[in-house]
Amino acid sequence: MDERARRWRLVLGGASEGALQGALQGPDAGMDAALSALYERDAGLGASAPRVARWLGDIREYFPSTVVHIMQKDAIERLNLTRLLLEPEMLEAVEPDVHLVGTLLSLNRVMPDKARESARAVVRKVVSELEARLERKTRAAVTGALDRSARTHRPRRVADIDWNRTIAANLKNYLPERNTVVPSRLVGFGRRQQAVQREVVVCVDQSGSMAASVVYASVFAAVLASMRSLRTSLVVFDTAVVDLTDQLHDPVEVLFGTQLGGGTDINRAIAYCQGLITRPADTVFLLISDLYEGGVREEMLRRVAAMTAAGVQVIVLLALSDEGTPQYDHDNAAALAQLGVPAFACTPDAFPELMAAAIERRSYDQRLMAPADGRP
Repeated sequence: MDERARRWRLVLGGASEGALQGALQGPDAGMDAALSALYERDAGLGASAPRVARWLGDIREYFPSTVVHIMQKDAIERLNLTRLLLEPEMLEAVEPDVHLVGTLLSLNRVMPDKARESARAVVRKVVSELEARLERKTRAAVTGALDRSARTHRPRRVADIDWNRTIAANLKNYLPERNTVVPSRLVGFGRRQQAVQREVVVCVDQSGSMAASVVYASVFAAVLASMRSLRTSLVVFDTAVVDLTDQLHDPVEVLFGTQLGGGTDINRAIAYCQGLITRPADTVFLLISDLYEGGVREEMLRRVAAMTAAGVQVIVLLALSDEGTPQYDHDNAAALAQLGVPAFACTPDAFPELMAAAIERRSYDQRLMAPADGRP
């Protein structure tokens, strides 16, 4: 069988074998069997945990990890394998990923004790991989934004001078005959401060559709909470509100403190978060939700308007994941946009820059409201 026929045979399945005049051999046959068990109508994996565990081992042998994650996700959804994930031997066979963590968290309340430790090991592995991938970038972006946000009119070193802002502040001193600007006023970067400079409140919708966002938000919140210049709070909600701030030292504990599924009361969650804010002008409020409100919509919008009027930087993410365009309530998104709060999706890799931009935007807004000479 030539390469072209081989590829078509793998795509079309066993029914095409006669037409393509050839049978798959060796690893190709094993790959085809793994695909057939999942995607052919008359096949299947049945309800046997050992058989499913063998199949999970096969797909890890034949396919790259990105494909394995897709096939595991499809198997859970198409073949209803959720119940089998409660078996420890199954959890030891799967390839850990964010989607699997979301599925395990949705089973948290019905998981038997013998499976719980295996589930925690899976979750911890995924969290550790995410932290290794995202922590350094987040720290660098946010720390840099905090350093740049501290301006001074008496920079101590040339390296501390913000030349762009210094030139902008001294354009009136331009000397055309010398083709230069004479800086009578310097604008520089302030020295790093150890005190809390910003408050960050992360409010996450834990309805079933937000599973991946809950995982990423928990990891990012734990990273932000470890930074001394930030005071970070994490609140998750459905129809009830749970404050997980005291568990941010361990994102695995945070994730097992969530309860995916159920209704949504965004208004109640925002009301709780308003009570956490002590310095509105120095606060970034991050709401991660698909905006399907089961509470009082008008009150929710009034609360957002009140927060922005008080000086809070409000950001609404419809999703924090790599899963593509999210489903969301378009009417509520449009209503928030009219309040000056656009709602959009964000990938995990883009989140550090998003937070840095929010911090710098807050600093820029504060400088706009301050007198030009910096005096109160």
